[in-house]
Amino acid sequence: MVKYPFHFFKSLIHLLSNSDASSDHRPWDPPFDPTRPAIPISYPITDLDALESRSYFNSFHFPFNIASVQLPPDSVELPARPRLLVCHDMKGGYTDDLWVQGGNNAEAYAIWHWHLMDVFVYFSHYLVTLPPPSWTNAAHTHGVKVLGTFLTEWKKGAEICKRLLATKDSAQMYAERLAELATVLGFDGWLINIENKLAIDLIDNLKEFVNHLTKIMHSSVPGSLVIWYDATTIEGKLEWQDQLNNKNKPFFDLCDGIFVNYTWKKEYPKKSIEIAGERKHDVYMGIDVFGRNTYGGGKWNTNMALDLLKKESVSAAMFAPGWVYETEQGPDFQTAQNRWWGLVEKSWGVLQSYPKQLPFYSNFDQGHGYHISVNGSQVNNNPWNNMSAQLFQPFLIVLEDENTMQASIDFKDIPYNGGGSIMIEGNLKQGSSSWIQLFSGYVPLKDQSVYISYSVKSEGESALAICLEFSLATKEVVHALITDDELPFLANRSKFAYDIIVKSEGSIAIASSATDVMWVLYKATISSDTINSNCPTLTGIYSVSTLKSSAGMYSTSLGHLTISFTKEGIQFPFAKDWKVEGRYVSWFPSDDGTRTLRLKIIWLLGEMKNRTYLFTKYNIYVETSGFGTSYLGFARVQAFYVSDLAVPNEVTMIKFVIQPCGNDGTCQELSQCPTYILNA
Repeated sequence: MVKYPFHFFKSLIHLLSNSDASSDHRPWDPPFDPTRPAIPISYPITDLDALESRSYFNSFHFPFNIASVQLPPDSVELPARPRLLVCHDMKGGYTDDLWVQGGNNAEAYAIWHWHLMDVFVYFSHYLVTLPPPSWTNAAHTHGVKVLGTFLTEWKKGAEICKRLLATKDSAQMYAERLAELATVLGFDGWLINIENKLAIDLIDNLKEFVNHLTKIMHSSVPGSLVIWYDATTIEGKLEWQDQLNNKNKPFFDLCDGIFVNYTWKKEYPKKSIEIAGERKHDVYMGIDVFGRNTYGGGKWNTNMALDLLKKESVSAAMFAPGWVYETEQGPDFQTAQNRWWGLVEKSWGVLQSYPKQLPFYSNFDQGHGYHISVNGSQVNNNPWNNMSAQLFQPFLIVLEDENTMQASIDFKDIPYNGGGSIMIEGNLKQGSSSWIQLFSGYVPLKDQSVYISYSVKSEGESALAICLEFSLATKEVVHALITDDELPFLANRSKFAYDIIVKSEGSIAIASSATDVMWVLYKATISSDTINSNCPTLTGIYSVSTLKSSAGMYSTSLGHLTISFTKEGIQFPFAKDWKVEGRYVSWFPSDDGTRTLRLKIIWLLGEMKNRTYLFTKYNIYVETSGFGTSYLGFARVQAFYVSDLAVPNEVTMIKFVIQPCGNDGTCQELSQCPTYILNA
């Protein structure tokens, strides 16, 4: 069992991350030296010298900023339908998300409605805005493309453009620098926003810049996008057109789409479609969620613009959905965020679906909270945030019934795995049950068996089952209910029928705390024979809630869900197969009987034949005789920076443990994990 973090071994990473990222002074402002070891941060490139010299790749922070989650193969090409682009612009960018290894704000901004969008743009008012890897990891998990932003604006922007576009060669060179950044850091392209006047003799080179960037991106990253923002015209004037027309179409013709400025009028979408022709879905009509002269007024009426654009069959670009968070819409962020995105879903519909392949695993972590657990055991009880922890987010659609049930992500209670769980609660009427749609996907199973595991924590007489929906070649739909006790589900009626009942086996998991209700871990197997079909397709996942006794209040948490083709789970390599090193080791004396340690730990798996490893993250622990084992954090890359670790003077040896975790949610036993031993 992993103990709670011992006070001698508390890392000050979270303490140091209290820096006010929204203040005038940013962490990358002078005297910042990016080559020196420090707490890893995400930061923009602010001038052409840094872009041209490729100095970013010499930064200590660079390897920590590489996104580890690739875009799924079936999400590489954009669908031939109206698309939804979301442009994140909040407080200048790089707020809580700039801390690559996580911050200490449990209420940090996050997005978890990825199933409602196709493209995500990370925007800020710097020359080159590089998306923090946490956003790319979360978006790619859900099949959403991520773009950075290249921006020049006003008088300073005009001066930058003179150098950028001085020659055809310079235009191509800077385009290649941008393409390289996106390729190496693992995101999918660029929003190009030239928001300043240009001399007419620079226009040809601007076109070359856009054209060359698009070609290089396409050759480097399949499915990548370069999107032009509607600001500067082909005449070099700073004139927002609010539509696609002959003043901005020459740029549109050279790239993958246009983000139309958000002050358009009702008839402009139709006019833009006429100009776009067959590329009408590459026109993204802007909507400012803050409502600044935008059609419909934005805010809680954002869906008015969406309704019109959906009717015209043109794409949409929602700008600054962080409005909900920034303006502190009530009653709380979680409720307001779900309500606002619910309006988007009602207007635009669900655009992404999952699972699409197995293994499928989610612990419902939103990437922030007050606790972190590993397989039922709490390892951290401090506030934290890191969007890289976010896994598949459930739809949580309560199917229509006579009950008053609600489902939400709970990140304040102690979870089973990660930092969150699904809380289902409400009032159930006599003899009834309630269904909640968790996921909707498409996984052909052929003749393979499916193995399911899930964890549940229930209050009183509350009972929860998992229901899998299978579509057959005969067009029939079969529902398989997975439960350890079928009697209450048979006794309590529902208009949503289940055709098969599969018995699950439950075992008591470790309690998260001395006073906490036990998590129960369930496992079950469904074979193709059980479904009575040789080619079923998994298309839906639901939770089913009922009471074991009479009507009343219902309360249950779902901690995780795994669906896999293999019963045993991922096979981890031996500790000896890893090469683990410590670099930049530094000690600093203290006056309180401790020393402060800083170092970078890196690990690399040796060449192993005939074995495939799918590690989604690594938990990092520190261990020493007499003080137990403490959790330090997690990494999505094969490196972790330990900052200001307080070590008692009497300690002579420190062991760091790197715990690989698989894409099926399993984590290697700590006793079998690779380690790095440092003599103190």
